[in-house]
Amino acid sequence: MERHGADEEWREDCAPRRVLELFSTKWTSMVLHTLKARHAGRARTGVLQRSLPGISKKMLTQTLRDMEASGLITRHVAGTVPPAVAYHLTPLGERLVEPVEILYAWGRANADALDALKPRATSRR
Repeated sequence: MERHGADEEWREDCAPRRVLELFSTKWTSMVLHTLKARHAGRARTGVLQRSLPGISKKMLTQTLRDMEASGLITRHVAGTVPPAVAYHLTPLGERLVEPVEILYAWGRANADALDALKPRATSRR
């Protein structure tokens, strides 16, 4: 295993920063979780919209585009009228949803501590 200096470990394109970049919107983890936990890894756009209270159609569309560009999901268009669009988790999306599920389980187990947090100015709580 090659050793790197501290500066090399935390360069701008290091793995931890790339992981955090995947979560640059608050909805990415929720879409991953919803696809896996509620829809077995695949769902149509409207189903996702109904499964994610509080997300606007515009935000869902942008989040799905970003996730597709990152390789977390694939977009499938059925040749129907009107076209039916479905999204499927990719192998990378399946791998990333694992730590998301661990984090969400931690949140459920520590809901009391989260409830005690002081709300941030940008929070909707």
